[in-house]
Amino acid sequence: MRLAIGMQFLLSAAAAVDLAKYALTDTGSTKGGNTFPGVSRPLGMVKLGPDLYTGSDSYSGYQPTGDFVGFTMLHESGTGGAPKYGVVSQMPIVGQIQNPLSNAMNDTRAAPDFTEVGYYKSSLASGTVVELAASSKAGMCKYTFPKSDKNPNVLVDVSHVLPSFRGMGLEQHYLGGNITVHEKSGYYYYMGHGTYDNGWNRAGPWTVYFCGNFDAAATYKTFLGVDKTSDKLAEFSTKPSYQSDSARLGAVFTFNQTSVVSRVGVSFISATQACSNVDAEIPATSTLSKVRQDTRDAWNTQVFSKVTTTETNTTKLHQLYSALYFMHLLPTNKTGENPLWKSNEPYYDDIFTFWDTYRCTTALLHILQPSYYEELLRSMIDIWRHEGWVSDARSSFANGAVQGGSNGDNVFADAFTKGVRGKVNWTDAFDSMVKNAEVVPQNNNDPRDPTGSTKEGRSALPDWLEHGFITTKFSRSVSRAIEYSVNDFSLAVVAAGLNRSADFQKYFKRSHNWRNQWNPKLTALGFSGFLGPRDSKGFLNQDPLSCGGCYWRDNYYQALPWEYSFNAHHDMAHLIQLMGGPARFTERLEMTFKPGIPQGYAQYGGTLFNPGNEPSFTTPYLYNYVNRQDLAVRRSRSVAKSYYAPKPDGLPGNSDAGAMESWLLWNMIGLYPMTGQPTFLIGSPWFSDMSIDLGGGKKLHVKSTGGSEEKFYVQSLKVNGQSWKKSWLSWYDVFDKGGTLEFVLGSQPKNWTTGSVPPSLASQTSARASSMAGEWPKGKM
Repeated sequence: MRLAIGMQFLLSAAAAVDLAKYALTDTGSTKGGNTFPGVSRPLGMVKLGPDLYTGSDSYSGYQPTGDFVGFTMLHESGTGGAPKYGVVSQMPIVGQIQNPLSNAMNDTRAAPDFTEVGYYKSSLASGTVVELAASSKAGMCKYTFPKSDKNPNVLVDVSHVLPSFRGMGLEQHYLGGNITVHEKSGYYYYMGHGTYDNGWNRAGPWTVYFCGNFDAAATYKTFLGVDKTSDKLAEFSTKPSYQSDSARLGAVFTFNQTSVVSRVGVSFISATQACSNVDAEIPATSTLSKVRQDTRDAWNTQVFSKVTTTETNTTKLHQLYSALYFMHLLPTNKTGENPLWKSNEPYYDDIFTFWDTYRCTTALLHILQPSYYEELLRSMIDIWRHEGWVSDARSSFANGAVQGGSNGDNVFADAFTKGVRGKVNWTDAFDSMVKNAEVVPQNNNDPRDPTGSTKEGRSALPDWLEHGFITTKFSRSVSRAIEYSVNDFSLAVVAAGLNRSADFQKYFKRSHNWRNQWNPKLTALGFSGFLGPRDSKGFLNQDPLSCGGCYWRDNYYQALPWEYSFNAHHDMAHLIQLMGGPARFTERLEMTFKPGIPQGYAQYGGTLFNPGNEPSFTTPYLYNYVNRQDLAVRRSRSVAKSYYAPKPDGLPGNSDAGAMESWLLWNMIGLYPMTGQPTFLIGSPWFSDMSIDLGGGKKLHVKSTGGSEEKFYVQSLKVNGQSWKKSWLSWYDVFDKGGTLEFVLGSQPKNWTTGSVPPSLASQTSARASSMAGEWPKGKM
């Protein structure tokens, strides 16, 4: 009892420092950022918010314009491809309802929505005000209807989903469900389920169960549509239950008072468990203000208190805590809610996608949330045990949307080299990696890419195993070649740590295959040598400044050949030599950021650099490999200041489930992770002091003196009190047991990085690389 009281005191004390006030929950919600501005707990299952219809895809449900069509319990944040979820819907309607399926059930805005951590409010043209709060598996809606002689109603539409208008066959479908209205102590509540499919990951059928309660007396009518898509009504009656596999259905509750509170629980196991979830997390005695504050406290204690500073610049604080907020919305912790198999292992879902998040987000999740991170790894392994694959992406209990390689391998390697053990079964983890590296997945006939599976694994393996490169017979041939090489490198480093020498030799050799895709004859802007397409007879012609559509059927995915040619991050020493040595490599990097690129080729700011797509994330920091840390700081700081801002259009592109935000966080910390290696490239911190809670009583303290908006070049650095001359450090220097970084900053560049360049393991001999990789998990660099 004394321990429990003490723990509650600590949580209350942490929550008392209300860092949540700095998190602007509408950041990135417009202009393609696709973030979710509604209410959620950290990694929570419920993401309660509005769905708006504009005739274009509303990926998170939210749009700044359009008609409200419902307030739904499940959403994702910062995803693309096609919308997902937007299910378990309630919609407040004023007036008599003749047909609950008609478009007249929509409503418009009367005022801008209001959002903050734990709370969301919408003002509808009908005069109704909707206020939202949520726990992990339940949500609360408070409706304040206008005072009038018109009936206040809440429409529950089981068949509601977020639609897609892209014409790519990714639209979600309502497949059937049921709803039953029950009476208890004079009040009605409803239970049921809906089954749906598709979305960005082309998922097969999945089911969500719900349990909704009201705090006011009501009358009700249930309804049944003609079919799954029509707005025509078949029945609208007081029949208490409908089951349908072929028609839309739901219920309308009509009240005689203007204030109504609804509590809704969800589950993927049963409606009974949905009722248990809402009763446990938002009992009938709860108030919206209490749920709102509990959520705010959860964010303060579990997330925001992990990173603290004494600085008072509100713009920087808004950026810091807003970024922390959005990188903690996905993946979704659905432990205890997996309907597919029984297991004592954790279960994490809504992974969008490791292609997007492995470079920045998972490495930062490891630091800020080591317990959740270990659970994520265990969940990945358990999915492999039961389904045979660790996919690059997963949502609604289904794999899908593999854009490049098997990048879960990189996540495993990153954890392994940094000493993560705990309850992770590394034998099983490595076996799952080998499955990706050796077995061709069955083609799931995705119209985005008919050449192979987009569900899981590496579908271009036939070429990879036969030729050591990927021909244009397979889509995204060049970009996948560089990714497959990095994936094989990930297998090699884990194999070395597990003393599997034969496996190390095999995958270390394969990690060099990207070199087979290097065409020294390709030229652009005075530079020669780029990753290029080829067939079995040789290289094909390619403009290094063009990727065609940069999409699923092209040779390069979401980045130019110029950008991808910097992506051999495991083999940098060799890459630098291919590009002409350190000086020429530096010149090519500088050209990447040079404005004035010929029309038709330029991307952001008239340059070749694209801050909105992940293949360019690491590029500003690659100067560190030639000891030009000053240029890494100059370019990375410019990107952060130019394309990020704490406002609704403040992201350079789709958030990609927090990938953009985690890139910004690393920039603010003053480090950048080389995922799959225990190496961090040194940048320049934004704050004069920052403390990062690493768990277990360990902390990383980052301090700087002499810095300002104009003075950000590193003049000197001490690591754990010792003068530091390298442009990099390792996990074991400052994260494993905690540590200190003390920067001196100034207005002019200074060549202080005179030490050894960052390790480039794949550029070493096999014997040397095996030795190095084997020592990494032991903290030896």
